[in-house]
Formats: sequence, C-alpha cells, structure tokens
Amino acid sequence: MARVKGAMMTRKRRNKTLKMAKGYWGAKSKHFKMAKQAVYKSGTYAYVGRKLKKRDYRRLWITRISAAVAPYGINYSRFMYGLKQAGVDMNRKMISELAINEPEAFAALVETAKKAIA
Repeated sequence: MARVKGAMMTRKRRNKTLKMAKGYWGAKSKHFKMAKQAVYKSGTYAYVGRKLKKRDYRRLWITRISAAVAPYGINYSRFMYGLKQAGVDMNRKMISELAINEPEAFAALVETAKKAIA
C-alpha cells in the first residue's frame, strides 16, 4: 500500500486560514503562524460581539421607550409594569417601533398601562 503524504491537506488548511486573514495588516495576512493567531482572536471577538449586539439593541429599545413615555407623565418601569398587569404581551422592539412609527397606537398603549396600574 502506498504511503500517503499530507502536504496537500496541510496546504489547503493553511490557505483557508490565510484567506480568512485577508485584509489584515502586515505579516498577519501573509505568514501562516501570525495569521492563525489573528484569525483565532478575531473569531473570539466576533463571538463576543454577537452577544454584545443583543444587549446593545435591548438598551436602545429601552431608551426609546423611556423617551417616548416621558411626555405622558410616566416612567419606563411603571409603563412596563402596567403593560404586564394589563396582560399586554409585547416585546420591547415592537413597543419602540410603535412609539416611533405609530404615535396614536402607542398613546393607547400608554393609557392601557396607566389604567392597569391605577
């Protein structure tokens, strides 16, 4: 049986890593050893970034809702509590979209929350 040499698969694996490192500055895009480290680290940052993105959007929606309910003389936490008491099951993204695009519907939502609290 013939001996199998691994040069082809090794080259493929290295080229794949170098392709992922395209656009990196200096030797990080040319030398396999440095490219491997840079790609590994960027993968870690990407993973963390995907988690942070969710937090950032939630913070944005909460800020928008808070700003939208302020003119009605109620704060964010009381508003959300009122919605929960009224049995309105809407996520923060949809509530913030309502506040921006449909102020009349949002005003009705605020009134519902106020009635449920009182």
